[in-house]
Amino acid sequence: MNLRELLKDATGLVLSQDAVERAVRDCLPQLAAGARGVDAPQPGTPAFEALVDRVTVPESWLFRDPEVFATALAFVKRRLLSHPGRRLAVLSLPCAGGEEPYSLAMALADAGIQPAQCRIDAVDLSQATIARARRGRYTGNAFRGADLAFRERWFRRDGDAWAVDDALRAYVRFSQGNLLAMPLPGEAMRYDLVFCRNLLIYFDDAGRNAAARAVDALLRDDGLLLSGCAEAPAFCRGGFAPQSLRIAYALQKQAVATQRLRLRPGPAAAFPAARPRVDGVRPGAVSAPATPLSATPARAAIQAPPARPAALLQQAQRLADAGRLLDAERVCRQALALDAGLAGAWFLLGFLCECGGQPRSAERHLRRCLYLQPDHYEALCALALLHERRGDAGDAALLRRRAARIHDRNAAEGAQR
Repeated sequence: MNLRELLKDATGLVLSQDAVERAVRDCLPQLAAGARGVDAPQPGTPAFEALVDRVTVPESWLFRDPEVFATALAFVKRRLLSHPGRRLAVLSLPCAGGEEPYSLAMALADAGIQPAQCRIDAVDLSQATIARARRGRYTGNAFRGADLAFRERWFRRDGDAWAVDDALRAYVRFSQGNLLAMPLPGEAMRYDLVFCRNLLIYFDDAGRNAAARAVDALLRDDGLLLSGCAEAPAFCRGGFAPQSLRIAYALQKQAVATQRLRLRPGPAAAFPAARPRVDGVRPGAVSAPATPLSATPARAAIQAPPARPAALLQQAQRLADAGRLLDAERVCRQALALDAGLAGAWFLLGFLCECGGQPRSAERHLRRCLYLQPDHYEALCALALLHERRGDAGDAALLRRRAARIHDRNAAEGAQR
């Protein structure tokens, strides 16, 4: 087994040969030079751990994607009300240099939630990254955006950096670990909330499936998973389902989501395992609306005003949120029949196809969305994941860079407002 395969076997990361060679040149110059008697390092050795530190990607910043932390805080508040007296457990993996867990700690502290009510376990593959997180010192690159009031509240100047307040340290405990090799906890030790963002994009299909199974084992059955937008379809294939298509990165275990949404039995209710057909509706497959329009449907239909495309798209999103995928597809197509330039409808169809295991249809719909709206961030992320799964690493990287530019631009515009 060569060094690249050893690294993949130990970490799950799919690395290019160039990336491995750069890491070797930086960490093991004698090996890179082909010095006699220098063998490739083996897992568990300091030299191998140095390579792992070099090939991991610890880039992050405080309150990266603020809406994610708002979603997490709202969930924690609900959870504390529904589980009084129990300390909640949160997992942040990968935690990079501590930016994510400390951001959540700030949100909790500002909301008056104490460390005794909610603990955060922060785990990363890289020993060096964990050491940096424990130090809790951040340079200007960790503080992005126009609203930096949190820095004045929770950090103090320490030379050319900013040091985190000890009050935040009380929420977080850091440890080195590998998601694919973490011990299986008992139900009482599982996590209420798991952050697992920007990890699956570095795995192949087998690694993504293994990661989804590992997160499933770590998360309580009624817990919440916060993923990256581009990774949500991969988690959906691994047994998760969105809480809402409007918050596509907030996922629950499929069985719990099905129970919560009170789905009717039958193949159309399985999301996404049954792989419902959304390219075209099978005769007799679409159910009646959940709420009758009136006691006299025919007369009500005649009197109803013509539906507008935007209203139909909102209806389709509500149906999809309720797990009624065939109905959502039907209403999407009604909207598109009235306005074929409705980019959001094409994205919704693409999302449903991807979660339903139909990548070719998903790609077609997502490309149509991007033709109509080239800066559609979620469509770019979803299409990048499709290309990556197909082995088109170059195209996937280009799409991810486009998405990153749009994300940064939108964040900057939001800060200016």
